Amino acid sequence: MAKTAETGRDGERLLLVLPQTYMNKSGQSVREVMDFHTLSPDRLLVVYDDLDIVLGEIRVRKEGGAGTHNGMRSVVEWAGTTAFPRIRVGIGPLPPDRDPAAFVLSRFRPEEAKSLERGLASAREALDLILAGDIDRAMNKFNLRTQA
Repeated sequence: MAKTAETGRDGERLLLVLPQTYMNKSGQSVREVMDFHTLSPDRLLVVYDDLDIVLGEIRVRKEGGAGTHNGMRSVVEWAGTTAFPRIRVGIGPLPPDRDPAAFVLSRFRPEEAKSLERGLASAREALDLILAGDIDRAMNKFNLRTQA
């Protein structure tokens, strides 16, 4: 119930997983892939969108709760721990009177492209730092608010 791709970095194998379940059941896909590849939760890093963060910004955490994100709540439940890093990619804020599900499933507007690219570039850079073992540097660099 997931699309997967393998790649490598510095001689290490990386497995990318895109759950194909409903978002609030993402953890089931993650758990199935982890079980199939005999991976423990300490090998897990989750990248996900977050309405509570402004479009173009990211947040990096070593571990922690799921917050208001149902997909992350599912991953935490199925992984059985909150002790894994995550990169939250901002897609917010949610416009007033807008259904969150409809907003998340809608396409980005052309005028949002620059902010979206900035956020994705930051997420790539943070991922490189985390994979290099420098999550503290990633947190220090990206957890500062740059927009109101």
